[in-house]
Amino acid sequence: MSQYAFNWRRFWAVVFKEFIQMRRDRLTFGMMVGIPMVQLILFGYAINSNPKHLPTAIYAADNSPFSRTVIWALRNSSYFDLRREAHSAAEIQNWLAEGKVQFAVTVPVDFARKLLRGEQPDLLLEADATDPSAVGFAQAAVNQLATTVINRDLTGPLARLRASAPPFNLVTHQHYNPESISQYNIVPGLIGVMLTMTMIIITGLAITRERERGTMENLLSTPVHPGEVILGKIMPYIMVGYVQMTLVLIAAKFLFNVPFIGSVPLLVALTFLFIVANLAVGITFSTIARNQLQAVQMAFFFFLPSLLLSGYMFPFRGMPGWAQGIGECLPLTHFLRVVRGVLLKGNGLAECAPDLWPIALFVAVMLAIGIKRYRQTLD
Repeated sequence: MSQYAFNWRRFWAVVFKEFIQMRRDRLTFGMMVGIPMVQLILFGYAINSNPKHLPTAIYAADNSPFSRTVIWALRNSSYFDLRREAHSAAEIQNWLAEGKVQFAVTVPVDFARKLLRGEQPDLLLEADATDPSAVGFAQAAVNQLATTVINRDLTGPLARLRASAPPFNLVTHQHYNPESISQYNIVPGLIGVMLTMTMIIITGLAITRERERGTMENLLSTPVHPGEVILGKIMPYIMVGYVQMTLVLIAAKFLFNVPFIGSVPLLVALTFLFIVANLAVGITFSTIARNQLQAVQMAFFFFLPSLLLSGYMFPFRGMPGWAQGIGECLPLTHFLRVVRGVLLKGNGLAECAPDLWPIALFVAVMLAIGIKRYRQTLD
């Protein structure tokens, strides 16, 4: 019975063995340390639910001191970054559709004349509300600003215009999601999140599984080019990705009533590039990892920044510049803009093009690395 009793020497021997094994498996140890550090940095520095300095366009048909005061007050509020000056209402609509600006302020031509007459002119604030959380705080700041923004100019005979009601009406138009329904933003983006998670993990196990089962010898004995192996392993999972996409689209339409403004066939065609991008990442990881566990760890290490820095969970423009730079390198960031643009804005190929070439470049880089890393021998 003594051999079954707890023995401290055997216990510490097992502990020592595990530390040795951990030291040998450097990738797993790196993931154990790296993933918490990535979470700490992203949540501590990159994530911000109150975005400021949002890109804003101005269409000022009235160039009076009152309109200039309003424009400078918006700039000083820190919520608006006045980057573009439009010359027509059509320019405003194009910039909002393409996602180049988050807000657009239109000062009508008779703004000053109506204000001096006490007629409370309208000031139009248009917002890209595909992501309601990105515009809520900024709109609240404008509403508060409207009551006092031009009091400095209302002096002398104009002091009578200072009243409990604002001297002008702030008219807010929330384009693409006027009711601020969060499902309209989350559900379409879920297509990209699901494809990123499943495609990378599934294909990440492709080559490592064959290496662990011993079937890699049979594959290496055939005159198959590395590119043929990688592309051949990618193709079956493309159909799996489209099945997942179809299920999400059906649920979005019939369960969550997401409006399909744009062309669904166009979205299906554009999704092909995004699926290939994720499969290329998974295949590349499988050529680097020594076993399936490492492949899954690498897939999760890639998925975590993609989820947090793409604009799916938190407003993209609320992150600092360095985090946005990393996010711009991730295919999920651009695909979210494509899928939301097509479904909610009715964008066509021309509006989606600026987000397609970064995904294509990512695919080319990942496939090049995967083909180079593919080993012709078992050594």
